[in-house]
Formats: sequence, structure tokens, C-alpha cells
Amino acid sequence: MSDLTEAVAQLPDKSLLVMDDDSALRVRLGRALESRGFQPTLAASVAEAVAAVKAHPPAFAVLDMRLDDGNGLQVVETIRNARPDARVVMLTGYGAIATAVAAVKAGAVDYLAKPADADDVLRALLARHDENPAPPENPMSADRVRWEHIQRVYELCGHNVSETARRLNMHRRTLQRILAKRAPR
Repeated sequence: MSDLTEAVAQLPDKSLLVMDDDSALRVRLGRALESRGFQPTLAASVAEAVAAVKAHPPAFAVLDMRLDDGNGLQVVETIRNARPDARVVMLTGYGAIATAVAAVKAGAVDYLAKPADADDVLRALLARHDENPAPPENPMSADRVRWEHIQRVYELCGHNVSETARRLNMHRRTLQRILAKRAPR
């Protein structure tokens, strides 16, 4: 049993809310955190998450920043009103300083870029109030971060190469070559 799993076992309340509109990520992260001892509730939207918080305020939460029906910050505020001692970690595919600052001001204890490793999420959730979470053990390379960003914009543009290239200020053929390659490590 790892130190992190032992720490979870010592918690008096293991309730956890996982909110993300990406079904695969939500289920995978929920299962990973459940295997480490949490009791997750999964939500696919802001409305589902707010209803879950009102029904049973969780001790921990992992929330996506941007969803189709709203913003994860709305859920942070709902959690803070229902349970001020809850520990919230924000996940996002958009690594912007302004949104990180807004998340922390709203009450999140940490802000992680997708795709986040379950152990990184767990470390952030369990970090003491007076210490900053440790940096990830295997951070993504700059090439991987760039590739993830391009993939996210490509998805947001409905897999339209020309629109994605326009938004990224990139030549269409260059973008096509990047999309044809495998993800860097």
C-alpha cells in the first residue's frame, strides 16, 4: 500500500465529487481514485455536480474548469457554501494563468492541466493547507503540452483543420503534419 493510499485510509470522510464532461476521463479518474480509497460521485455537467453537492456535500472534489453548461468555478462556490473545509482541485485543458488565479480565489487548493495523472490529483487533494503541492514527478514535455493544446483546439473546432489552423495562427499543412503524427512523450 502506498503512502498516498494509506493517507486516504486515515481520512474520516472519503466522499469525492469528480466533474468532467469528458466521459472517458471522468470514469477513468473516478475508478483510479476509488481504487485508492475514495468514494467518488461522478458528474458530467455543472447542473449534475450542483445537485450532487446539495444532496451530499463532498469532502473532496476534482472539477473541470469548462463545461458545456457552465464553469467549474460555479461548483467551487456551491461546495464552499455547503462545506467550507472541502478540498477542491481544478482540472483544465486550458492552462491560463488568469483561470488558475480565479480558481484559487474561488477556493480551489490546486489547478492541474489535463491530462492529469491520478497520483498527481491525489497529491494535490491531500496536500496540507500550509504547504504547496510538490511538482509532478513526470511532468509533460513542452512538445507534449503543445500537442495536447493543439488536440484540444482541434476538438473544439469540430475537427475542422482550416478553422483550427486559423485559431492557432498556424499554416494548415503544418497543422495537418502535426495531427498525422503520434503524441510526443
